[in-house]
Amino acid sequence: MRNIVIFGAGKSTAYLLNYFVVHAVDQLLHIQVIDRDFRSIPETIKESKHVTLIKLDIFQIEDVQKYISNSAIVVSMLPARLHIHIAKLCVTHKRHLVTASYISDEMMALDAAVKENGLVFMNEIGLDPGLDHMSAMREIDSIRDNGGKMLLFESFCGGLVAPESDTNLWNYKFTWNPRNVVLAGQGGAAKFIQEGTYKYIPYHKLFRRTEFLQIKDYGSFEAYANRDSLKYRSVYGLDDVLTLYRGTMRRVGFSRAWNLFVQLGLTDDSFQIENSEGMSYRNFLNLFLAYSPTDSVELKLRHYLKIDQDDIVWQKLVELGLFDDFRKIKTQSGTPAQILQEILEASWSLASHDKDMIVMYHKFGYEKDGEKAQLDTSMVVIGENQTYTAMAKTVGLPVAIATLLILNKKITTPGVQLPIHKEVYSKVLEELEDHNILFTTQKTAYMGYNPDNVFG
Repeated sequence: MRNIVIFGAGKSTAYLLNYFVVHAVDQLLHIQVIDRDFRSIPETIKESKHVTLIKLDIFQIEDVQKYISNSAIVVSMLPARLHIHIAKLCVTHKRHLVTASYISDEMMALDAAVKENGLVFMNEIGLDPGLDHMSAMREIDSIRDNGGKMLLFESFCGGLVAPESDTNLWNYKFTWNPRNVVLAGQGGAAKFIQEGTYKYIPYHKLFRRTEFLQIKDYGSFEAYANRDSLKYRSVYGLDDVLTLYRGTMRRVGFSRAWNLFVQLGLTDDSFQIENSEGMSYRNFLNLFLAYSPTDSVELKLRHYLKIDQDDIVWQKLVELGLFDDFRKIKTQSGTPAQILQEILEASWSLASHDKDMIVMYHKFGYEKDGEKAQLDTSMVVIGENQTYTAMAKTVGLPVAIATLLILNKKITTPGVQLPIHKEVYSKVLEELEDHNILFTTQKTAYMGYNPDNVFG
């Protein structure tokens, strides 16, 4: 029997655990799940004879070391900052490690020791990062192998609500960590390259500079730029590419409305609101508006942000209950961002019957034999319900598949790495197609950078 030890049992683990349970008999697996809270795990998995739930604080070093040393491979689904704690113990006990998170500097510092011990530390193998890397590199390698030269690469991904569960004016519900949504784009200007020129978008302008996209059968979307589109420039071998842009997808109209929160300061996480607990939503909103002995909150807000009363953006604010006196804040001395998150979660959380949707879209521009061409690839995945979400599927299944491939010595290249090599992406993407996670590809005329497709 081969023990797979999994640290973390959050919302992204339903498909991951189910995959291991399905393969437990033919692969001789036993799954040990370590966390302090197992509420997100489906009952069918909790009751499986192939699964053991272990309630444990990961900083109980002796106990954690015991489980790692008795494992065949380790998977960390913990918050990203905690991976390094597990990674160091995996080096000590010579165990492979798989995570879905970005490679931190601390993780990369272990590379020499990981290679020396012949270990595979596979990171960034979830959705984004993960499926974006693998699907992109498959096409980029194919273009190069066939004599093409890359000119343009644009990549977009969004965690959204499925059309049948789209029940609010924002066309959005939380499918991942709400805090990341509220703080998106902060920490520096977005940077990218278009037609050989570096471009920068400061945070206060980010949500007014969106690119419009069309996905067959699913309609129109918009995308705002990720903070650093150039992070993977050298990793992908795209140092000479003319256009490189990565963005986050939303339904059209979301960003214009979200920009109001940015301009008001509601996404600020740098200071606390004193005595916020028990404050009404209306009073909270009024904190960010000028004093007037006569004007209402509504009038001040419309004047400040220049919103017409019949504008759909106004109706989006009303829908959230921002002008209500009876809705009270529960967060004690929270930052504006924390309080905004609380307000949004009250309206945007998935109901038990709701389905989410993951959309990914890539554009590849290249030149071959003196002619320019473009490939467009897209992927859409619809979740089943509040537990078996598309987000959990597209994060958890790549992690699970890679784990078994490493365990069965089908991925062997040692080191701290991400899944950009054919040894990894070809096998993982092939198996994902069996789970209806697949990309459709269409060859189109080369468009280059199209300024008509960008607002602002």
